[in-house]
Amino acid sequence: METTDLITRARAGDGDAFRKLTEPHWHELQVHCYRMLGSFQDAEDVLQETLLAAWQGLRSFQGRASLRTWLYRIATNRCLNARRSAGRRAAKEWDIPGIEPPEPTRLGEVVWLEPYPDALLADAVPVGPEARYEQTESMTLAFVTALQLLPPRQLAVLILRDVLGFHAHEVADMLDTSLDSVNSALRRARAGLERRRRPDTDGEPAPAAGSPAEEAIVARFVSAYESADLDAVVELLTDDVFISMPPMPLEYEGRVAAAAFCAELFGSGRRFDLVPTRANGQPAFGAYLRTPGGVRHGIGLLVLRLSGDRISAMTRFESGSLAWFGLPRSLPS
Repeated sequence: METTDLITRARAGDGDAFRKLTEPHWHELQVHCYRMLGSFQDAEDVLQETLLAAWQGLRSFQGRASLRTWLYRIATNRCLNARRSAGRRAAKEWDIPGIEPPEPTRLGEVVWLEPYPDALLADAVPVGPEARYEQTESMTLAFVTALQLLPPRQLAVLILRDVLGFHAHEVADMLDTSLDSVNSALRRARAGLERRRRPDTDGEPAPAAGSPAEEAIVARFVSAYESADLDAVVELLTDDVFISMPPMPLEYEGRVAAAAFCAELFGSGRRFDLVPTRANGQPAFGAYLRTPGGVRHGIGLLVLRLSGDRISAMTRFESGSLAWFGLPRSLPS
């Protein structure tokens, strides 16, 4: 009865009623848009577009599905439009002065990836009984990266079905397609995702978030990185460690390639301080460059993927992402 009353008031132009109707879903819709787009900024933009479209189109809501499902329908189709847009971000050229990067192992396909703050993942997103992936797994950088390589329609179907657990007939209605089309797209998406996902190094799971085991690895890494101890950093890496730095496409795979990259980084004389945070369910750090004057300037966000007692991936993001994690642009002396 309360929902019906709020819908009636919102249709009559009551903005407060519309906010009360939709606000409980804002967070999960933003997470959904992030999985679809791989970009925190794009997810926020599409969320605002979704809410505006819902406000303008509320009279068309007939109640055949829940309000939550209706909002997901709008958000999903807005994300599909965004993915089809020709204005996707291009790869960025190397622009770090004083450092000449070694030859990369390869150039990455996904260059618009951005991190998502763990602080915004505090509330569990409700999922249906048909979901195949845990919510934490489906937010890891490896998973989100693999999603971005799927064709748009397959991506939407897989997220709605296997991540959120919507029924096939609900997804067909959201995408204005047939049940057979949804099931076919899902089969292809599952196969494509498995081909593109980077497997964990040797099957060892990451230690639990905040556990003594995780804290021990993180402490060793911070000590080694801040002191520019190349041997200590390399010792922490798995044999097939993976380094990436979107939106720059350079990627380094394997301990030898990673060591060459870190050697160039530390050999330049640059020294850093790391401020801990968390992104995509993984340990992360704001990286601050020390200067002769004592002020330390934020130069990026570093996210680790752990495997057992080693680091299996390091991803470096641009300094613009620091603000999303409540980190300052610089640290005083």
